[in-house]
Amino acid sequence: MTEALKLAVVGHTNVGKTSLLRTLTRDIGFGEVSHRPSTTRHVEGARLSVDGEPLLELYDTPGLEDAIALLDYLERLERPGERLDGPARTARFLDGSEARQRFEQEAKVLRQLLASEAGLYVIDAREPVLAKYKDELAVLAGCGKPLLPVLNFVAQPGHRDEEWRQALARLGLHALVRFDSVAPPVDGERRLYESLALLLEQARPKLQRLIEDHEAQAAARLASGQRLIAELLVDVAACRRSVAAQPELERGAIRELHDAVRRREQRCVEALLRLYAFRQDDAAASDLPLLDGRWGDDLFNPETLKQLGVKIGGGMAAGAAAGAGVDLMVGGITLGAAALLGAIAGGGAQTARHYGNRLLGKLKGQRELSVDDAVLRLLALRQRQLLAVLATRGHAATEAIRLGTPQDQGWREGKLPEALQRCRAHPEWSSLNPGARLQNGERQTALDELQAELRQG
Repeated sequence: MTEALKLAVVGHTNVGKTSLLRTLTRDIGFGEVSHRPSTTRHVEGARLSVDGEPLLELYDTPGLEDAIALLDYLERLERPGERLDGPARTARFLDGSEARQRFEQEAKVLRQLLASEAGLYVIDAREPVLAKYKDELAVLAGCGKPLLPVLNFVAQPGHRDEEWRQALARLGLHALVRFDSVAPPVDGERRLYESLALLLEQARPKLQRLIEDHEAQAAARLASGQRLIAELLVDVAACRRSVAAQPELERGAIRELHDAVRRREQRCVEALLRLYAFRQDDAAASDLPLLDGRWGDDLFNPETLKQLGVKIGGGMAAGAAAGAGVDLMVGGITLGAAALLGAIAGGGAQTARHYGNRLLGKLKGQRELSVDDAVLRLLALRQRQLLAVLATRGHAATEAIRLGTPQDQGWREGKLPEALQRCRAHPEWSSLNPGARLQNGERQTALDELQAELRQG
């Protein structure tokens, strides 16, 4: 087995080195991210593997704090008549007492860079180009290792991308990568690894495997997220509650149905966060709308649906004034009992199984509750929006997720997928109903169709 490629992540203090590593490793707990300077005091490593083979080792290093003084010190290390190259001068410095005292943090950085094949020099692109950064690059160049500048936080307002490009070009560093550890571009890692491959041709096969594995995992996560949403929608569309036609009992059953759907959506939220390796409180902002880790806006409040532009019609229009948000499937039965039972029997065993108990319940004064289409629309809209945000969120992000008004016209106003309409007739497809048969082949087909709809729209 070949050795992994070693990269030192270096740069000034508090420019986002640990943040970059969190995003590259998808490890929200890697190191410590803080606005305080000098948060990282020791070298910390992480390994990226594919199929059990280690391909890349990334080393987080302390921030360079006094490169101006260190560069001046290095220039005075040469003895009369000597002409030391960069690595020799750096080695002499590391052997001296100042590397263990005054410049202890800088020495840790240089030792790790010397032990690595290359370095990622992280720059906070919002900062002006100052002399101290140029001195840092001069000190690092003394290690004789390739350096790839990474312009971090380029998705943030006020960045100085072009200023840094020009400054780095004057220093002979023409290859660089624009990145953002909080909101990384979709192809950010591909471009970073491809740029590294230009500097380290012998490492190209390893880096290409990392690129392919990263993209395959991203596609698999997205498909899994769409499946989770499809399962939520099927569970809610097929959910039914039967209750005696008495006002107090009806109100209690509606409250229970509301709570069941809220809990089911919360499970989907938590599953999506786990899928993308985020913490539960990363989606705990009231603007989501989430409150204390729970979805704050009432799914069944007509005003919520109105504010989000969800089309309201049918049973919802009639029930909105009462705030029910569910269809009360009552009335409209004109057949006598005998004719109705005959129709059920004539439909065969499957018809009797799916509809017999429900229709007989109506004849006995039972009312059947189900969730309205408008609620299904809202569930789909905000779960799809949450999935899209998670797919592009960096693991260095510290602010909670905030979602705006969904702009998906198809799910807001278009016809709901036919697969969801079929679910209405199959209460056994919902995990929220007693006696659910979740491995049913027809249910799996409906899930496949719905997942395809979510993928397209």
